[in-house]
Amino acid sequence: MRWRLPVRLRKSVLAVHVASAGAWIGIDVVSIVLVLIGWTRTGDGRTSAYQALADLFVVPLLYSALIAGAVCLLTGVLLGLATKWGLVRYWWVAVKLGLNVLAIGLMLAFLGPITELSTGEQPLEDIWFVAFLATTAIAVLCFAMVLSVFKPWGRTREVSR
Repeated sequence: MRWRLPVRLRKSVLAVHVASAGAWIGIDVVSIVLVLIGWTRTGDGRTSAYQALADLFVVPLLYSALIAGAVCLLTGVLLGLATKWGLVRYWWVAVKLGLNVLAIGLMLAFLGPITELSTGEQPLEDIWFVAFLATTAIAVLCFAMVLSVFKPWGRTREVSR
Protein backbone atom coordinates (compact mmCIF):
# COMPACT_ATOMS: atom_id res chain seq x y z
CA MET A 1 0.00 0.00 0.00
CA ARG A 2 1.31 3.39 -1.02
CA TRP A 3 1.46 6.35 1.31
CA ARG A 4 -0.71 9.27 0.09
CA LEU A 5 -0.56 13.00 0.68
CA PRO A 6 -3.82 14.88 1.15
CA VAL A 7 -4.73 16.76 -2.04
CA ARG A 8 -4.00 20.26 -0.72
CA LEU A 9 -0.67 19.23 0.75
CA ARG A 10 0.30 17.39 -2.47
CA LYS A 11 -0.52 20.47 -4.53
CA SER A 12 1.46 22.65 -2.11
CA VAL A 13 4.48 20.33 -2.34
CA LEU A 14 4.15 20.31 -6.14
CA ALA A 15 4.04 24.12 -6.19
CA VAL A 16 7.20 24.29 -4.04
CA HIS A 17 8.84 21.71 -6.33
CA VAL A 18 8.06 23.72 -9.48
CA ALA A 19 9.04 27.02 -7.82
CA SER A 20 12.38 25.64 -6.63
CA ALA A 21 13.17 24.29 -10.10
CA GLY A 22 12.23 27.65 -11.61
CA ALA A 23 14.39 29.48 -9.08
CA TRP A 24 17.26 27.14 -9.86
CA ILE A 25 16.99 27.90 -13.58
CA GLY A 26 16.76 31.64 -12.84
CA ILE A 27 19.88 31.52 -10.67
CA ASP A 28 21.73 29.75 -13.48
CA VAL A 29 20.65 32.36 -16.03
CA VAL A 30 21.87 35.17 -13.75
CA SER A 31 25.19 33.36 -13.28
CA ILE A 32 25.72 33.07 -17.03
CA VAL A 33 24.86 36.74 -17.58
CA LEU A 34 27.30 37.81 -14.87
CA VAL A 35 30.11 35.71 -16.36
CA LEU A 36 29.40 37.16 -19.80
CA ILE A 37 29.61 40.66 -18.33
CA GLY A 38 33.02 39.77 -16.91
CA TRP A 39 34.18 38.34 -20.24
CA THR A 40 33.22 41.52 -22.12
CA ARG A 41 35.43 43.71 -19.92
CA THR A 42 39.00 44.36 -21.02
CA GLY A 43 42.23 45.16 -19.19
CA ASP A 44 41.96 46.11 -15.52
CA GLY A 45 38.18 46.40 -15.86
CA ARG A 46 38.05 42.68 -16.59
CA THR A 47 39.97 41.77 -13.43
CA SER A 48 37.81 44.10 -11.35
CA ALA A 49 34.63 42.66 -12.87
CA TYR A 50 35.79 39.09 -12.20
CA GLN A 51 36.73 39.92 -8.62
CA ALA A 52 33.36 41.57 -7.98
CA LEU A 53 31.60 38.58 -9.56
CA ALA A 54 33.54 36.09 -7.47
CA ASP A 55 33.18 38.02 -4.21
CA LEU A 56 29.65 39.32 -4.37
CA PHE A 57 27.65 37.15 -6.71
CA VAL A 58 29.05 33.81 -7.77
CA VAL A 59 29.55 32.14 -4.39
CA PRO A 60 26.22 33.38 -2.95
CA LEU A 61 24.46 32.33 -6.18
CA LEU A 62 26.02 28.89 -5.98
CA TYR A 63 24.80 28.42 -2.42
CA SER A 64 21.35 29.66 -3.50
CA ALA A 65 21.35 27.16 -6.37
CA LEU A 66 22.35 24.38 -3.96
CA ILE A 67 19.43 25.27 -1.69
CA ALA A 68 17.01 25.40 -4.64
CA GLY A 69 18.37 22.06 -5.89
CA ALA A 70 18.04 20.44 -2.48
CA VAL A 71 14.46 21.69 -2.11
CA CYS A 72 13.69 20.44 -5.61
CA LEU A 73 15.20 17.04 -4.78
CA LEU A 74 13.40 16.69 -1.44
CA THR A 75 10.01 17.72 -2.81
CA GLY A 76 10.52 15.47 -5.83
CA VAL A 77 11.26 12.49 -3.60
CA LEU A 78 8.24 13.31 -1.44
CA LEU A 79 6.01 13.54 -4.51
CA GLY A 80 7.46 10.31 -5.88
CA LEU A 81 6.79 8.45 -2.65
CA ALA A 82 3.28 9.84 -2.18
CA THR A 83 1.83 9.74 -5.70
CA LYS A 84 1.02 7.11 -8.28
CA TRP A 85 4.23 7.94 -10.18
CA GLY A 86 6.56 6.47 -7.55
CA LEU A 87 10.32 7.06 -7.41
CA VAL A 88 11.35 4.37 -9.89
CA ARG A 89 8.01 3.09 -11.13
CA TYR A 90 8.22 5.17 -14.33
CA TRP A 91 11.34 5.86 -16.35
CA TRP A 92 10.73 9.59 -16.62
CA VAL A 93 10.57 9.96 -12.83
CA ALA A 94 13.69 7.85 -12.29
CA VAL A 95 15.60 9.85 -14.91
CA LYS A 96 14.47 13.15 -13.34
CA LEU A 97 15.66 11.92 -9.95
CA GLY A 98 19.01 10.95 -11.43
CA LEU A 99 19.35 14.30 -13.22
CA ASN A 100 18.62 16.19 -10.02
CA VAL A 101 21.25 14.22 -8.11
CA LEU A 102 23.72 14.73 -10.99
CA ALA A 103 23.13 18.50 -11.05
CA ILE A 104 23.59 18.80 -7.29
CA GLY A 105 26.72 16.64 -7.55
CA LEU A 106 28.14 18.96 -10.22
CA MET A 107 27.49 21.97 -8.01
CA LEU A 108 29.20 20.29 -5.08
CA ALA A 109 32.14 19.29 -7.28
CA PHE A 110 32.62 22.86 -8.48
CA LEU A 111 31.99 24.45 -5.08
CA GLY A 112 35.67 24.32 -4.13
CA PRO A 113 37.10 25.79 -7.35
CA ILE A 114 34.43 28.49 -7.47
CA THR A 115 34.96 29.44 -3.83
CA GLU A 116 38.70 29.65 -4.56
CA LEU A 117 37.95 32.38 -7.11
CA SER A 118 36.85 34.75 -4.39
CA THR A 119 39.76 33.92 -2.09
CA GLY A 120 42.33 34.40 -4.86
CA GLU A 121 43.56 30.79 -4.73
CA GLN A 122 42.24 30.25 -8.26
CA PRO A 123 43.02 32.67 -11.14
CA LEU A 124 40.02 34.86 -11.88
CA GLU A 125 40.25 33.91 -15.56
CA ASP A 126 39.07 30.45 -14.54
CA ILE A 127 35.59 31.82 -13.90
CA TRP A 128 34.51 29.81 -16.96
CA PHE A 129 33.68 27.08 -14.39
CA VAL A 130 30.65 29.14 -13.45
CA ALA A 131 29.43 29.45 -17.04
CA PHE A 132 29.96 25.72 -17.64
CA LEU A 133 28.14 24.75 -14.47
CA ALA A 134 25.22 27.11 -15.08
CA THR A 135 24.85 26.12 -18.76
CA THR A 136 24.96 22.42 -17.90
CA ALA A 137 22.41 22.90 -15.13
CA ILE A 138 20.04 24.80 -17.44
CA ALA A 139 20.24 22.02 -20.04
CA VAL A 140 19.65 19.32 -17.41
CA LEU A 141 16.78 21.21 -15.76
CA CYS A 142 15.07 22.00 -19.06
CA PHE A 143 15.32 18.32 -20.04
CA ALA A 144 13.79 17.38 -16.68
CA MET A 145 10.97 19.86 -17.32
CA VAL A 146 10.31 18.28 -20.72
CA LEU A 147 10.19 14.86 -19.06
CA SER A 148 7.61 16.17 -16.58
CA VAL A 149 5.40 17.44 -19.36
CA PHE A 150 5.61 14.53 -21.83
CA LYS A 151 6.17 11.62 -19.37
CA PRO A 152 7.89 9.33 -21.93
CA TRP A 153 9.12 5.72 -21.83
CA GLY A 154 6.43 4.07 -19.70
CA ARG A 155 6.99 1.87 -16.67
CA THR A 156 10.26 0.38 -15.54
CA ARG A 157 10.70 -3.41 -15.79
CA GLU A 158 10.93 -4.00 -12.06
CA VAL A 159 7.46 -2.61 -11.42
CA SER A 160 5.74 -4.02 -14.48
CA ARG A 161 6.49 -7.67 -13.55
